[in-house]
Amino acid sequence: MRGAAVKRPAGGKFLALALAALGVAALVVAPRLWRAHGGARVEFAAYQPRELVAGGAQPLAPRVAPELEQLERAGLEAAATYAGEHGSRALIVSRHDHIVFERYWQGTSFDTLSDAQSLTPLLAALAAGVAVSHRRIGWPDEPVGMLLSEWSQDPRGAITVRNLMQMSSGLAPAAQGRPAADLVAAVLNAPLAASPGSMRRAQSTDPQLLALVIERATGQRYATYLSQSIWRRVGAADAWLWLDRPGGTPHADCCMLSRQGDWIRIGQLLVRDGNYRGDEVIRPGWIPLMRMPGKADPAYGAYLRVDAGSSAQETYAARDVFMAGSDGGNRLWLVPSLQIAILCTGEPQARDVGWDDGRIPNLVIRAVRDAPAVPTRPPGTMSSVVSGH
Repeated sequence: MRGAAVKRPAGGKFLALALAALGVAALVVAPRLWRAHGGARVEFAAYQPRELVAGGAQPLAPRVAPELEQLERAGLEAAATYAGEHGSRALIVSRHDHIVFERYWQGTSFDTLSDAQSLTPLLAALAAGVAVSHRRIGWPDEPVGMLLSEWSQDPRGAITVRNLMQMSSGLAPAAQGRPAADLVAAVLNAPLAASPGSMRRAQSTDPQLLALVIERATGQRYATYLSQSIWRRVGAADAWLWLDRPGGTPHADCCMLSRQGDWIRIGQLLVRDGNYRGDEVIRPGWIPLMRMPGKADPAYGAYLRVDAGSSAQETYAARDVFMAGSDGGNRLWLVPSLQIAILCTGEPQARDVGWDDGRIPNLVIRAVRDAPAVPTRPPGTMSSVVSGH
């Protein structure tokens, strides 16, 4: 279904019923959602309408004492103290797919539904990896003009899937203010401001366009494909994407509403190169490819920070640490050499000038009692993801 929009049912009466059903689902099926703001609970009333990303709601891997995974409890407690001092809601540490430490603040728990913030685009890059392995997308450097009929003869069609994942499309950023009433029209009308791949610009347009590419390539709604390819496969509970209008387009750049603890499952998937508890969710090789430094900005890969740079005052204690979460308060640190995933959630305003992105992962890494020699970052190749590359 390349180059064609995803087909939706036609017919005025049927459409009206479908839109009504969506409205009811958003109001009835979705639970009450809130975020912390100034110490108060504020419902996500603005995040309407919403579309379900069906989960599998499977049990987590076993929770074990940190000592059983060769981690000193004192280091984990120090990390929790630091997280709590900077307005965090949760700190969850996993090693070898075991939850070894949890601490919650502000009346939250593993199951608390919250805004995933800038972790949201990470799912688009993971889903793109599944689409590549299924040959729905040809290869990471496939020009999007081969998937979007509107750009088949347009200079913007030269933008690649990899450009979108590395925030280097060259497209002008969307205007600040009220979100677009039609996200597809907004991204397809975005003009080029620079040559694709020449510069990195953190903006909503690129992950939004990547989600559209996935829809066109797979012939499925983005939320449906995300559920089938990633979210349900890791056993996460139901989540919701915010739509631009009833029956419309989901925001892929932010605002996924999900259980905060379920993101540790994504962390476990990342440290195991696409394998979740023995299930090959993504073909091996895609996660290293996501971690490859971008040409436009070597500090970043595909919605991942692969070089601490100015975001961390401390140098990372392991050379292969990488991080998801940029402008938001949520952070996900991954250490493949130690099979450690660390999730820390919180509001953006809680990350004050004293916040150091290196502090928590370093306290956890230094708590490891059986640390092996840390390898350098592996190169990402496509030969193991798609044969013939």
